[in-house]
Amino acid sequence: MSEGNRTFVTEFVLTGFPGLHPKYEGIVSAVLFFVYFFTVMGNAVIIFLFATDRSLHKPMYYIILNLTVSDILFSTTTLPKIISRYWFQSGTISFTACFVQMYFVHYLGTVNSYILFLMALDRYLSICHPLRYPVIFKNSTILILSVSAWITAKLGPLVVVIRAYPLPYCASNIIKHCYCDHIGITVLACTDRAPYGIPAFGMAMVVLLAPLAFIVFSYCSILKTVLKIANVQGRLKSLSTCSTQLIVILLYYLPRCFIYLASNVGIKFSRDIQIVIIMLYSLCPPMINPLIYCLRAKDIRASFWKKLQRKTTPQKNHSLTS
Repeated sequence: MSEGNRTFVTEFVLTGFPGLHPKYEGIVSAVLFFVYFFTVMGNAVIIFLFATDRSLHKPMYYIILNLTVSDILFSTTTLPKIISRYWFQSGTISFTACFVQMYFVHYLGTVNSYILFLMALDRYLSICHPLRYPVIFKNSTILILSVSAWITAKLGPLVVVIRAYPLPYCASNIIKHCYCDHIGITVLACTDRAPYGIPAFGMAMVVLLAPLAFIVFSYCSILKTVLKIANVQGRLKSLSTCSTQLIVILLYYLPRCFIYLASNVGIKFSRDIQIVIIMLYSLCPPMINPLIYCLRAKDIRASFWKKLQRKTTPQKNHSLTS
């Protein structure tokens, strides 16, 4: 096609779930809305508890705070647009806005991976090197590492967006996904995708697998250390201190690794199933994480019940006096 005959894309259309029957769109949009609502509310509760209870100002909870902020931002980046797609039939997104969304999707995914690495490092030092932990892992150290994670995570997604943005998009503008991501956009370019797709895939693998490699090492070391503890009660206590973070890490990594491995060993999914799986591992952990913290993290659970009791006690006293 000659340059003069090309019609370049000025906006994209998000299909959401391509094979979804129209009669189920209301149900799906309601589910997505409640996922977003509970994600924001649950993570906001964690932030509120951290801000109002100084007993939570410990390295482990600073890490959790970073993860809750990232979860809120990721859900806010992705969910409102796809909800409006079903509620208001507003599936179009401008060319530039799509790339902005793509940047934040990959940026916040990278931040999550780095924060989970810090979680594993925290538990590794706490259990395998308990005497050195208070010296190495101070609040100031966590602040530096957290800021570094948020800053260094910018580079990869920025390079990916800068390389993808000027490509000629002159064919279809239909993105078969619930949000803009690198693959969903670049497959629409009227050029060979390999020079752009392969480096982006390699970068994604480094961001995903490098922290995962340390996480596997750290929890193997933790298990080895715990098994050396003679007291059974001591073993259970040590394991319980890292169980919360291990659950969060598994929710993030296992589905992603499954998708990547399945695609490389030849297991094929329909596009609908693939999108459902991607949405599940992208959006369910941010919603479930606050519940896990409140159920499994002793200090957060105690802080939550303390706040709840303070809220209900004045009401009881008022009813008794009246």
